[in-house]
Amino acid sequence: MSKSTSPYPSVSVDGSGTGVVSHAGAVVLLRTAHKTGLTSTLSQALAPWRAPMATHDPGKIIADLAVAVAIGGDCLADINQVRTDPGVFGPVASDPTVSRLVSTLAADATTALAAINTARAAARATAWSAAGEGAPDHGRDARAPLIIDLDATLVTAHSEKQQATATWKKGFGFHPLCAFVDHQGEGTGEPLAIELRPGNAGSNTAADHITVVEQALTQIRGTGGYRVGKSVLIRTDSAGGTHDFLDYLTRRRLSYSVGFGLTETIATVIDRLQPAAWTPAYDSDGTERDGAWVAELTGVLDLSGWPDGIRVIVRKEHPHPGAQLRYTDSDGMRLTAFATNTTTGQLAALELRHRRRARCEDRIRNAKDCGLTNLPLHGFDQNRIWCAIVMLACELIAWTQLLGFDGTTARRWEPKKLRLHLFSIAAKTTRHARRTRLKLATHAPGIHLLLAALTRLDTLPNPR
Repeated sequence: MSKSTSPYPSVSVDGSGTGVVSHAGAVVLLRTAHKTGLTSTLSQALAPWRAPMATHDPGKIIADLAVAVAIGGDCLADINQVRTDPGVFGPVASDPTVSRLVSTLAADATTALAAINTARAAARATAWSAAGEGAPDHGRDARAPLIIDLDATLVTAHSEKQQATATWKKGFGFHPLCAFVDHQGEGTGEPLAIELRPGNAGSNTAADHITVVEQALTQIRGTGGYRVGKSVLIRTDSAGGTHDFLDYLTRRRLSYSVGFGLTETIATVIDRLQPAAWTPAYDSDGTERDGAWVAELTGVLDLSGWPDGIRVIVRKEHPHPGAQLRYTDSDGMRLTAFATNTTTGQLAALELRHRRRARCEDRIRNAKDCGLTNLPLHGFDQNRIWCAIVMLACELIAWTQLLGFDGTTARRWEPKKLRLHLFSIAAKTTRHARRTRLKLATHAPGIHLLLAALTRLDTLPNPR
């Protein structure tokens, strides 16, 4: 036998291992699903779609799909990653059964999505209640509102799919509009709504923005009504800066911070502002930023066609090296503006709050890491059901971080890092005293973090 020259140990490999669980770390997601009541509420909500004498519960199938997506799956067939370990994940439906359920739900998509959304809202209320002071809505009022970010993204379709069309970036696919709750600097965020739209859907379509806001408000207040007022702030880029959308937000008495499109006329008005009108802008940490200033335009613009209470604030800064100036930029300075109805706070603080809308890009990236990158099904309504599964996967991760990893570095980890360090931890199953025990890998780097999260989740009350 020749001596190995590989830097790695030479090991004998076979497939005879038993009682081994590959994604045992995902048990923390199962514990979160149970403690938030997600599994039970999904079962109740989807009970009308359970066939007589059926072996598998539709709510359990959808929950299994969400777990599979959370640990890295991107199509229905990836549910096989949890099917192989029934001792941990329970009985999991076969691929044909999963496919039939999704097709059945898609045939009555409006009613089915309403049922899934009802279960999501109930589980969210339980999760936020259990989080206490760490909940996103804790202590929120007009001065420190709960922030909902709206943004659209492009999803490429690599084959002919129903309602996939050419996009404004000369691609082909879909243009969903999303809403996310911002967990501020302490955490990540969680999706409230994903409205699937054809690829040629407009970026600034007010009706779509209104629809998504309505869906988002239902999620944070449940289905029993939602008079949230200015304790909720809607934050968007300039796509939300339309008359119809701001009129709607004003009628609903919601706070808003939306991008405001600049014109040459407005740029000329900005040029006439006195130096005393400008105040230094803030950096991301709240300190004054060199080379950037903010000023209010409300008193010098004609805003007669806009809702009462609107304020327009502009920022000017030296462009980054190599940046291309736009026709609305002036005097070598990059100009951006936003509109808000917030009446208190320093201009720089309001501008920093609006600029933190960039976090929404991170939320979209996380959603794409959880199945939104490529919609796997052919039918449009089938892909709407898939978007609901994507939201469930993202929410399971967000609630696990909120309830299990609060106060740790994992509170802000993105899905890829959670999978690498926690969800992929392997284990062996053993039986003792009529109970199945999961022996997690002792030397896994994230083992102590995972065990601490499971302990915290175990202390939470079981759902009623």
